[in-house]
Amino acid sequence: MNASTTATATDLPVVVIGAGPIGLAAAARLIERDIQPLVLEAGPAAATAVRAWSHVRLFSPWSEVIDPAAEKLLAPTGWVRPNGSAYPSGADWAGLYLQPLADVLGEKVRYDTTVTGVSRAGRDRIVDADRDTQPFVIRYTGPAGAEGRIHARAVIDASGTWSTPGPAGGSGLPAIGEKAAADRISYRIPDLKNPAVRARYAGKRTAVIGSGASAFTALACLADLATSDDGAGTHATWILRRGISGSTFGGGEADQLPARGALGLAAKAAVDDGYADAITGFRTDAVERDGDGRLVLIGEDNRRLAAVDEVVALTGLRPDLTFLEELRLGLDERLQAPIALAPLIDPNQHSCGTVYPHGAGELSHPEKGLYLVGMKSYGRAPTFLAMTGYEQVRSIAAHLAGDHEAAERVELTLPETGVCGGAGLFDQPAAEEASAGGCCAAPATLTPGGC
Repeated sequence: MNASTTATATDLPVVVIGAGPIGLAAAARLIERDIQPLVLEAGPAAATAVRAWSHVRLFSPWSEVIDPAAEKLLAPTGWVRPNGSAYPSGADWAGLYLQPLADVLGEKVRYDTTVTGVSRAGRDRIVDADRDTQPFVIRYTGPAGAEGRIHARAVIDASGTWSTPGPAGGSGLPAIGEKAAADRISYRIPDLKNPAVRARYAGKRTAVIGSGASAFTALACLADLATSDDGAGTHATWILRRGISGSTFGGGEADQLPARGALGLAAKAAVDDGYADAITGFRTDAVERDGDGRLVLIGEDNRRLAAVDEVVALTGLRPDLTFLEELRLGLDERLQAPIALAPLIDPNQHSCGTVYPHGAGELSHPEKGLYLVGMKSYGRAPTFLAMTGYEQVRSIAAHLAGDHEAAERVELTLPETGVCGGAGLFDQPAAEEASAGGCCAAPATLTPGGC
């Protein structure tokens, strides 16, 4: 056995996978508890995924996206806390907070390090004997593809879901022809301030597939482009897999996160003002090219939509579990979230209100010492907030330190989503959504602003 595997558990670090907002917060919380973290980041800098959507503005203000323990680490460096009421972009979040935090952590963060597998030392998935007493072994590829291994007392997987977006296909699988049409399909909100990207969409017809905040943002930005000097003729076709109800555009003015509510209102304005058409009850089954090379989407009901120049598929994200296949995970069969957490976040069931606070208990797996946190802990559920992840890792750090009272004392008040669930995730809206008041009422129109 490798000498490092004979070390006592307290001599080994807790490996954190991912140097994003939740991974870095986990490291800060572990340091607060005198536990040694080691953060492995696949990208060349902190917050690689956040930087990929640097042009998108968060709907949470600075006051809700800075972890308290992280702020304590930053304070002695002369770091200046941004205005708590302002809304950062992804670039702001990465540059003004996350990278400085990673810099403070110094050698505790390793970049260009991609985790390729996690297991127990000397134990594959099948073996029971002394399993919980063995350290974790983390295999990785580093710079220039060099392979290596690290042993750890615990693993906190904060790798997120950014790298695995959902397909345009309505069945959860890529539509027939989707991969062949990859040159005209994007799975990200377009950065219309980038001249090359702007030229791709200006004056074109774009299909936007999705019903969440990302789709709202794309619709609002395309509508804004249509009103600009170089955007004449820009038009969006908004494709929804369900019908339109009072909850289609989110919580609107009832949303306790005003910027999030405004996104839905901006999407509604894009439709009301004629910059977008809404196609409802449409599940994409196939993608074909017409004689001009444009894309024709064909539904499972054989409907053929008018040809578009581009497709933006914003159908959610899903966790990459491939490098955890030698570990024993306890995941809900639908959401791919921890079994105890799944009922609290299931969009098939959740109505107006908050996600119940949760921590180490709900995030535990049959594999003792393994935790999936942040976006990855939510599996395929779309309602994650940064402050939820910060509370998750606070609880986990307390649990690993043996402070079980603090780990169980999970206290967090989340803003109401203003989004009703029930049957709304599928085709038909629930009957009560159409007539209910409060957060289920149809929002008023809001003129979309700039992107």
